[in-house]
Amino acid sequence: MSRELILALNPRMQFTRIAVYRMNTTVFLKKINHKPEDFNGFDRYVDQAALRAKIILDELKSNDIRVEDIAVVIGRGGLLKPVKSGVYKVNDSMVKDLANCEYGDDVVNLGGLLANTIASELTNADAFIADPVVVDELEDIARITGRPEFKKKSIFHALNQKIAARKYAKSVYKEYEEMNIIVAHLGGGISIGAHRKGRVIDANQAYDGDGPFSPIRSGSLPMGDVIRECFSGKYTQEEMLNRQTGKGGLYAHFNTYSGYDVCKKRDAGDAKATEVLAAMAYQVSKSIASMYAVFEGETVDAIIITGGMAKDEQFVKEIKTRVDKIAPVSIQPGAEVLGALSYYGKMILRKETEILEY
Repeated sequence: MSRELILALNPRMQFTRIAVYRMNTTVFLKKINHKPEDFNGFDRYVDQAALRAKIILDELKSNDIRVEDIAVVIGRGGLLKPVKSGVYKVNDSMVKDLANCEYGDDVVNLGGLLANTIASELTNADAFIADPVVVDELEDIARITGRPEFKKKSIFHALNQKIAARKYAKSVYKEYEEMNIIVAHLGGGISIGAHRKGRVIDANQAYDGDGPFSPIRSGSLPMGDVIRECFSGKYTQEEMLNRQTGKGGLYAHFNTYSGYDVCKKRDAGDAKATEVLAAMAYQVSKSIASMYAVFEGETVDAIIITGGMAKDEQFVKEIKTRVDKIAPVSIQPGAEVLGALSYYGKMILRKETEILEY
């Protein structure tokens, strides 16, 4: 057991975060930055899997990590068919759906593909994902929309939200499964989830649907205007989807994927940055408040604000002042993706979790 290592992977658009753990000890931690030209010729994120896997393995070997001791390779779960919360071993069906972008093309799809590619290069390693973004615990009433042919989907930061809620529950000496919690994950995308007794019974469709705008996503928009733009002849379907999912939000306003850079503009006195960030905080607050109704009058034990944007005190303050009458607000700055994956990795090694089949 002492020699068994866990390799955790979190691929993002411009970098890949990796970490190696020996149970509770962090052995290696690295943010591998990628230049845009590194991926010239790749039309889809999933096409980058082989190259990123090689870069990761080279990084590990150059830092004297005993790759032969890696037993678990675990990546962030991507766009798959709806699944229940838990740990999944990467199998052929999952690889096929991810590689073919069966349920959408997003950088998050690389998590399972990288885990599979790297594990196949190692001697005694298996590949896993945990709490992918398509974890579905929605109440049936939350799925119904004003068009019978459209059903609301569960696509949100399940891994980040669940680990944040479990961490908070532990801090107050309670079980996650006995608490009511609203979690707002503020990352490249923003998702707000209503966690009732261990199940996320409602959440905004963060990937390409409703909710607040974010650093890279447009969020809810006036539908009439969107439909007219779709038929204006100016954009293809792919371009419209990209405007919504990858180049909306702060990017559309400031031509940067970095919320941090926009916050710096605000702090330097930029009036537009101040106004747009305030509007984003306003929309987050409204989404948090809307989740209060989901609990049907039950007490909400806490509101958790987490993710990269939670590091900005001014942004968080503007949310907190609007929602702290609902429940106590707990701030967990940053996105503990690698830590969450290592949590599941340890459970795998200790045989403390069921391994689900996709």
